[in-house]
Amino acid sequence: MKSQTITTNTSPTPQIGDQLCFALYSTSLAMSKLYRKLLKKMGITYSQYLVLMVLWEQDQQTVNDIGQKLVLDSATLTPLLKRMEAQELITRVRAASDERQVIISLTKAGNDLRKAAADLPVSVLCATECSTDEVKNLKDQILALRASIMKTV
Repeated sequence: MKSQTITTNTSPTPQIGDQLCFALYSTSLAMSKLYRKLLKKMGITYSQYLVLMVLWEQDQQTVNDIGQKLVLDSATLTPLLKRMEAQELITRVRAASDERQVIISLTKAGNDLRKAAADLPVSVLCATECSTDEVKNLKDQILALRASIMKTV
């Protein structure tokens, strides 16, 4: 394991502007605000958008499979899925082979949102004011950072 000290100021106490955690947190908040604005006209939240993207890639998945892909536990995911079912974006059906498993499937309305979401990546890219390559490199660095951190937690 690499051990290094990062010093950007001479203060004995941590300064918020020097913290990687705050840079990531505040950037995440900004990204959430951007998506909230973009998704408002679709009538869905960012969390719902993530579930829909997983189902657009492959329909009819278990709650556990969706949770693993989104790094969410079932206690967080289940209420979200119930709201999406009430909005008629998905259906939830117990698996015939194992009633402990719930299969999540897109409805026509959930599948139709795919067309409305098609322009979102371009809008987000424009908002970043980065090139496609810069965004890809940044995403790769963030994923590598997450993997490194997950080794220690």
